[in-house]
Amino acid sequence: MSHGEHGHEMHEEHAPEKPAEPEHRNHHTAMEEDFKRRFTVSALITLPILALSPTIQGWLGFTVPRFPGYDAALFTLATVVALYGGAPFYRGALEDLRRGVLGMMVLVSLAVGSGYLFSVAATFILTGVMDFYWEISTLVVFLLFGHWMEMRMTRRATGALQELVKLIPPTANVRRDGEYVEVPTSSVRVGDILLIRPGEKVPIDGVVLEGRSSLNESMITGESRPVTKEPGDEVIGGTINGSGSLVLRVDKTGEETALAQIIQLVREVQESKPRTQRLADRAAHYLTIIAITVGVVSFAYWNIAGAGVVFALTIAVTVLVIACPHALGLAIPTVTVISSTLAARNGMLVRNAEALEVGEKVDIIVFDKTGTLTEGSFQVTDIVTDGVEEDELLRVSASLEAQSEHPIGVALARALKDRGIPAAATSGFEAVSGHGVKGMVGGVSVTAGTLRLMEMEGKTYSRGLVERAERLYDQGRTLSFVAVGDEVKGVIGFADRLKDDSASAIASLRGMGKQVIMLTGDNRRTAEAVAREAGVDRYLAEVLPEDKASEVRKLQLEGRRVAMVGDGINDAPALIQADVGIAIGAGTDVAIESADIVLIGNRPSDVARLIRLSKATMRKMRENLAWATGYNAVAIPVAAGVLTPWGITLRPEWGALLMTASSIIVVINALQLRKFSFTEG
Repeated sequence: MSHGEHGHEMHEEHAPEKPAEPEHRNHHTAMEEDFKRRFTVSALITLPILALSPTIQGWLGFTVPRFPGYDAALFTLATVVALYGGAPFYRGALEDLRRGVLGMMVLVSLAVGSGYLFSVAATFILTGVMDFYWEISTLVVFLLFGHWMEMRMTRRATGALQELVKLIPPTANVRRDGEYVEVPTSSVRVGDILLIRPGEKVPIDGVVLEGRSSLNESMITGESRPVTKEPGDEVIGGTINGSGSLVLRVDKTGEETALAQIIQLVREVQESKPRTQRLADRAAHYLTIIAITVGVVSFAYWNIAGAGVVFALTIAVTVLVIACPHALGLAIPTVTVISSTLAARNGMLVRNAEALEVGEKVDIIVFDKTGTLTEGSFQVTDIVTDGVEEDELLRVSASLEAQSEHPIGVALARALKDRGIPAAATSGFEAVSGHGVKGMVGGVSVTAGTLRLMEMEGKTYSRGLVERAERLYDQGRTLSFVAVGDEVKGVIGFADRLKDDSASAIASLRGMGKQVIMLTGDNRRTAEAVAREAGVDRYLAEVLPEDKASEVRKLQLEGRRVAMVGDGINDAPALIQADVGIAIGAGTDVAIESADIVLIGNRPSDVARLIRLSKATMRKMRENLAWATGYNAVAIPVAAGVLTPWGITLRPEWGALLMTASSIIVVINALQLRKFSFTEG
């Protein structure tokens, strides 16, 4: 499973905002205000520069009489614009050079700096050469305006996750000395008892102690239907209480809460880089080298061609300005920010940007059966005995299985309680991985599990019992054979029904061209019955827990790219082995290290929704890369003067405007992803 590298090669003034960090957010806002202020000041100073420029006077048909200090005034005004207005670009260029990065800041600084220094030389050293002040000043104004607008657009693109931070109410009702008092949420501690009134937001993660109510968890899990909560159930901070009152005990605070971990995960993915971003970074680096080379060659060519040093410098500066590696730099991370935020707001947490490519990266999706495609909540449906009473078979089996953590043990305990049968004393409990359990119940040896386990332990059984068991297999039952002493005395059948959305999710995935495989430890007949109901392409049965990863590996050796969907705990090795690991049903435990993608809800349909989002994300990435690459392929030759023989020559300020437009178009296109519908193809 590949994991993305961290850190964008974008200057911090232009990188997408890290939503989980208030300090970074405040810094981003301060930088946006700084660009706005520098733009305003530079624009006001540029107005008299334009008025004093002979070129502008000639164009507009007016003259400003020369006065003592005319050139000095023009120099002073232009110097303020070049130094004050251009300061962010020079700082960015120095930072890039210190990091060994050639990017947009370097190009802009070269353009502004060379034009300004040439104009200073024309004013004080050279004779008979026109200065470049108005062009450079206008260029700086356009650059500042463009970056200000771009930062506003980027803030729009990255601001959605901030709404998650606002989900936590500022105060909570905490029990103190037998009474509930309102205190700041930040002062709540683990173990505190809170009262959640109807309609209030849950301030922090906890467990319900009293009351019953329905909570709206859509802002966290993406589940639109209210979820009923009663004593013993977990609640997530930021969700909205319905019509009932709840008393809960706080079990997580600060960075341990689900919401804090969600925001942290999203921040991490926005710092990581998918493969397409690394390609774009390399392209931006080479583009900068190409732009500098073309600028130098153009300057030399037009000088040699007799166009004059001013025209040649105009062409060179325009080439440097119009080239836009920044559009390439923004093309992928802006989409990544929006996509990962959108996913998080719908209960899908992408741990690294590489996993965003899951829609195209994988062609097989493997689902674990129990608890993933099925409810994972077994019911005892059948008890078949051979020489023993039903209640006795249930008693010894349930007493033994109570020591295990398997859902079958829970189902047996429930059935025992429903029948009012007391449990028996057990000892010497031993779990046989993937097969069952054995131990002593009431001083007698009892073994419960698969038919294979019975054979391994040398237990005898009647042919009639096995035939009746096979009929249950055909009905899709999960079976537990029970041996007392050396003889198999019966078999207990369990039903684990499919989740409501499993079949539709699988049909949707198959409709997107994905092959769906079900992985289970059940015998082939049970697996076949469930697979038929779910509509999967293929099933792998009788797979031991420790063999799940090797089954995924076998598929990979066939040249297939595999996504594994499981609970993130029992399936951890398989999730790690897969090209993309997807943990489903995480609830408040979102920090599952074995998974690339964590689904908070327990719905297979979220996998299909994730694939749709991934495809839309990749489509936007390709569109942005195509635009940024195509723009530079056309703009640089035009700026170099290939159309000059036909009377078309770009000036630096227009180059700056086009460069800015290129970046903004990339951001606007990425913003369209916010309109993505999870219910459409």
